[in-house]
Formats: sequence, structure tokens, C-alpha cells
Amino acid sequence: MLGPEIQPVAPGAERGPVARGKSLVNRAFHRTADLILRVDRSQTLNRDRSPMAGGGDIAAELYGAVQMMKAEAFDPSGGGVDYRRLCESETYQQYRACTAGLINFDPATLSSNEQRLAFWINLYNALIIDAVIAFDLKGSIREDLGFFRRAAYVIGGQRYSADDIEHGILRGNRRHFHPMIPFPQFAPGDVRLAYSLPKVDLRLHSALVCASRSCPPIAVYAAGRIHQQLDVAAANFVNNGGAVVDVPAGRLNLSPIFRWYRRDFGGTPGVIDFVESHLDDGPGREFLRARGSRLNLVYQTYDWSLNGL
Repeated sequence: MLGPEIQPVAPGAERGPVARGKSLVNRAFHRTADLILRVDRSQTLNRDRSPMAGGGDIAAELYGAVQMMKAEAFDPSGGGVDYRRLCESETYQQYRACTAGLINFDPATLSSNEQRLAFWINLYNALIIDAVIAFDLKGSIREDLGFFRRAAYVIGGQRYSADDIEHGILRGNRRHFHPMIPFPQFAPGDVRLAYSLPKVDLRLHSALVCASRSCPPIAVYAAGRIHQQLDVAAANFVNNGGAVVDVPAGRLNLSPIFRWYRRDFGGTPGVIDFVESHLDDGPGREFLRARGSRLNLVYQTYDWSLNGL
């Protein structure tokens, strides 16, 4: 694996003193954040695991392994995960072996946008589950303040943390929603930028699961059905607590996810449009259409308790 401080320059990347300056500042910030949070960049969950015998299509193997974990330990109704049962299962050991194959996997082999979406969403959700078990978390991911930076795999010789996958890859290298993180996830010239999706699919905010009770329900995504599945995920999230229309009060109660990522949605009007387009037909949807931006938005409290069964 390449060292955390030495990254080759991506082909076609911006060059020159300004680009180098931006890159140095970005890297220095993230390096300092890791030091503060005591994140060791040389550590990844799949570094010392033994790969599956034979090897093959890693993306397909990953999909199959996560499907098996879903059947073993996911609650299809409430979205919870039976971490204790999964930890002791042969299914989880097979998944761990599958992650060892990621070390030599080239993400460039994912040729379509659908393949990339399915692969990275599935990998993010599985990485979070893997990290909860590996770090022995009991009540909340907030037991580990550096959780999303510490949870990581080596993929194709590069380290990818959960934050790298969400913000660097799936969100097109947009900056983190936290105001204390002013820089993009990847610095200019980082080779991982080659796999960053050019456009944010807003539905992914209904598909990424951070192991907390207020997260959307967990699912497994297939490239051939990714758009239908993401439509279902968005509708499920919006109609099952993510957005609650209080018609008498003229109020829209929203998950904080819509506040954290409102820039992805294009601000408050974009959030309202997204909710209205995925809300079931009924008085609430008609009310949103009639009132538009003349709404009182109230953001719910996020429950960070572990989504365990």
C-alpha cells in the first residue's frame, strides 16, 4: 500500500504552484485532523485478512457477500443489524475474506455509473458494519470520534476511509458537511479523484447507512436495478420519518440529513422539491405543492444510538 503522505499525481490533474499550494494545505489539514482524532492512517480493516480461494470478480463477490449478510442479520422492516449474530457467523468470515481481495482491485474496472454507484454504496454500508464489529462498539458510533476516518479498507493499493468513500467518491469530492472541515476530502492531484463521481445522486442520502437508528434502512444494491432501488430507498426514507408534513401547523419536519447536505440539494428549495417528488400522494404532498417555499422547516433530533437488534 502507498504511504498516507505520498500520493502520485492523478493523470490530467491541475498542476503548478497554486495547485501544489492547495494540495499541501488540504493534506496538512486532514493530517492534523487525523492526529487530533488519533487516527492511524497505516491501519485498515482488510490489511491482514486472507483472501478467498481462487479469487474472481471482486465487485460480484462483494455483492454476494453483502447479500448473505443481509439474509443472516439484517432486519428488513426496521433496518437494524444483529451485530452479535453476524460477528459469530460464517457469513461474516466470508465477507472478511472478500475484503482482502479489494487490496488488488482496480476501481477503474467499474465501467458504468450504475456499477460505480452500486459498488461504492454497498461497500460503504458493509464497511460501517465491519467497523462497528471490529471496534467493538456497543451503544453508538460516537463512542469513537474518529470512526468515519478510522473505518477504512485498502482498495487497489490506496487507503479509503468511510469519509473518503462518501465525500470523496460518491459526493464528487465535495467538502464534508461539518463546518469545521473546510476542505474537500481529496487534495488536488490525489489519484483517488479518478474514481470520484462527477455528479451527486441525491438519492444516495437515502441509501448510505451510518449504523445509527435515525439512518435510512439498509439495503443491497445491484447495478442492473440501481435506479429503481434508489427510487425505492428515497421513497422509503421520505415516507417513514425522514419528512413529516404537519399540515395544521404549516410545518415540514425533516431529518437532519436534509440540513447537513442541503447544498447537495441546491438549498432549501431543492430539499422541498426532493421531498415532494418522493412523498406518497395525499394531503401532505398537495400541501407542499401549494405552499412551496412558504413553509416552516423544523429539523428533528438525530438518534445516534447503534442500529443493533
